[in-house]
Amino acid sequence: MVAFAYGLQTMGGTDAGWLHGLKVVAVAVVAQAVWGMAQNLTPDRQRVSLAVLAAIATLAWPTGLAQVLIIVAAGLLYHRMSLTGFQGLAASPQQTFVPMHVPISRRLAVSAWVLFVGLLVGLPLLRYLASSQPLAVFDSFFRVGSLVFGGGHVVLPLIQAEVVPPGWITNEQFIAGYGAAQAVPGPLFTFAAYLGAVIHPWPNGWVGAALALGAIFLPSFLLIIGALPLWNRLRAHANFQAMLHGINAAVVGLLLVALYHPVWTSAIHAPGDFALGMVDFLLLAFWKWPPWLVVVLSALAGAVIERL
Repeated sequence: MVAFAYGLQTMGGTDAGWLHGLKVVAVAVVAQAVWGMAQNLTPDRQRVSLAVLAAIATLAWPTGLAQVLIIVAAGLLYHRMSLTGFQGLAASPQQTFVPMHVPISRRLAVSAWVLFVGLLVGLPLLRYLASSQPLAVFDSFFRVGSLVFGGGHVVLPLIQAEVVPPGWITNEQFIAGYGAAQAVPGPLFTFAAYLGAVIHPWPNGWVGAALALGAIFLPSFLLIIGALPLWNRLRAHANFQAMLHGINAAVVGLLLVALYHPVWTSAIHAPGDFALGMVDFLLLAFWKWPPWLVVVLSALAGAVIERL
């Protein structure tokens, strides 16, 4: 991803046809994610309705805090529905789990929670008091990494809101990099390396990539260390299991919003774009072609469409 960032800056121009092909393939990738998650996480009309309500609420209130509140509200609402048997909804059966051995002490877990909360609350305060671009970059990516739930696609609007409005990166560069990220294996958050490499002003390049990548992954490590000692008790709790059904439905709604904006609105501008997106989706979802191959073919198709 860092190499792609350097190559993009060297070649210049974010309106090239092959680059637009990368934007279009991003639409197909997110659409496939919505399709797959909806089939697994919203198998009944109650959870489908909850996902749609979450999507509408996110569109009306597009902030990071709103996403957290919507997820929490969906979990509480579905839990309440499962207890009351709302419209025939049966209470979720309690699953049984084999306890995991967790070699993490309570002291280490508490320390991880303290550090996580301290950074989540303290970084914005430091950013307000001290005008520092490296601090601003670290704070933005740390906050995005703290709010992920259900996969990297879900926080796509949050990442965009952190890097595009301040002028660190253009929206075209953002969507193109997101499309290129589909061609590499590993977590989607490696996209942060590309963003850190292309943002302006400094830090960028390798320094910016390392800073953004470390910041966006750090919350995950802290949360895992803090939550694992409690996980055996938490995941066996019937109320928690019921809440997870609602939370997962809300995640589908958030991902649906990400499909619309910024992905769809940035890539689909003409019938040819829509046609290419449908072909990309067909190859990914039904023909099961490797994502890297679909990305390459979409970039080539974008270049051909530009010449035509």
